[in-house]
Amino acid sequence: MIPLRDTIQSRRLPLANYAIILINILVLIHVQLLPPSEAEALLQSRGVVPTRFLSEMGRAQLETLFTSMFLHGGWLHLISNMWALYIFGDNIEDRLGAIQYLLLYLTGGAIATLVHIQLNQGSSVPVVGASGAIAAVMGAYLVSYPRARVLTFVPLPLVWFIKLPAVLYLLGWFALQLLSGLQTISLTTADSAAGGIAWWAHVGGFLAGILLILLLPGSRRPASGYLDEYRPW
Repeated sequence: MIPLRDTIQSRRLPLANYAIILINILVLIHVQLLPPSEAEALLQSRGVVPTRFLSEMGRAQLETLFTSMFLHGGWLHLISNMWALYIFGDNIEDRLGAIQYLLLYLTGGAIATLVHIQLNQGSSVPVVGASGAIAAVMGAYLVSYPRARVLTFVPLPLVWFIKLPAVLYLLGWFALQLLSGLQTISLTTADSAAGGIAWWAHVGGFLAGILLILLLPGSRRPASGYLDEYRPW
């Protein structure tokens, strides 16, 4: 299922969200302009390598928790991540404001990567990408806008476009990440890494986003008449 848009319009221009998207695009362009050997070295040094992170714990390794969020393996990887951020991020920035939104994004992404490290301690495969941070944004969206609708493309013979309740779409997405992550537990480190997707980072980021949106003071702003912002719990 591919999300196309949601039903909530932002009340202000999401400058922080646009800035994150732009930075990610510019970083990928920069990486692709490098000679292949230098590009690979950059991904290795600024991505998170679980074995290196645990064995060389220090400032340099802590920095990779954040630098890795702005690196991607290619355009398909980047576009799929930035599209999800474009759909869900503007509304979370609208609720929290730019500063707290950036705090949620960066903190959620770091927690997501730490979860991946904990469950893949023997992996020497570098982790790059914004998906853990975007999962945090999606978790925050679940709490903030459970009654919103997400227009979704479903590749079935008869039904292609469906407006799903956000709570159904996001919980379905989370269940898929969790089930996929549980399947990797029985695999070897090499087999798990071969899949190319950090499922547990998605799970950790999503749960971190739920917690952070409940803790950040900006989330307690009045809903300003938006019925979609009603919280049933």
